[in-house]
Amino acid sequence: MLSYSHWYSTQPFNWISASLFVGTGAGLYWYFNKAKAQVEESKKRKTSESEKLGKPKIGGPFNLIDAKTENSVTHEDLLGRFSLVYFGFTNCPDICPDELDKMGAVVDKVDAKLGQIVQPVFISCDPARDTTAQTRKYLEGFHPRMLGLTGPWENVKAACKVYRVYFSTPPNISPKDDYLVDHSIFMYLMDPNGEFVEAFGKNTTADQMADKVLHYTESYVQSKRN
Repeated sequence: MLSYSHWYSTQPFNWISASLFVGTGAGLYWYFNKAKAQVEESKKRKTSESEKLGKPKIGGPFNLIDAKTENSVTHEDLLGRFSLVYFGFTNCPDICPDELDKMGAVVDKVDAKLGQIVQPVFISCDPARDTTAQTRKYLEGFHPRMLGLTGPWENVKAACKVYRVYFSTPPNISPKDDYLVDHSIFMYLMDPNGEFVEAFGKNTTADQMADKVLHYTESYVQSKRN
C-alpha cells in the first residue's frame, strides 16, 4: 500500500508546484505591467517631443518695464501660469483696441471657470511714444489685470525678436509725430513653463479663442490633479 507522503509527492499538482505557479504568474504579471508602463511612457515622450518639433520657437528671454509699477519684468515673471501676449502700440486707431478687448473677454471667461490661471500681457512695439505713463493710462480702458510692458528700444526689439513679431516705424520720425506702427497681429498663448502653445489671428473670435484657451488650460489643470 502507498503511504500518504508517497502519494502526495507523486501527484502532478501539489502545494509546492501550486506556489511556484502562483509566484511565477505574479512575477510575469508584474513584468508585463512594468513593460507596458514603459512603452506608454515612451509613447507619451515621443508625442511630446514631436509636438515640440512641430511648433515654431516662440518666446524667450526679455527684460522690460511694468507700466504700472515701473519695475523690471522678465520672461521668468510670467512662469507659473498661462499668459496671453499681444504686441501693439497705444496710438493704434482700431485693431489694437479690438484685440485687447477680445483678450479681456477671453480672460474673463477663463477666470469664471478656472480662476486667474491666464495673465493678459500687452507689450508695446512703439517705445518712442509709449512711455510707462502713456502705456499705463492707455491700459486703464482694458482688462484690470492687464500687464503693460514697455522699455528702451533695444529691449523692445529683443522681445519682439524672441516672439517673432515684426514691427516697423516710418524713417526719420519723432515721438511728437503722428504715425502708425506696422506690426504683426497675433495673440500668443504661452504655457506655465513659458512654452508656446498657439497663436491667434485677428479673425479669431473671442468665443473661438476662449474655447481653445479653456481646452488647453483645463487639460493642464486635469494633468496636475492626476
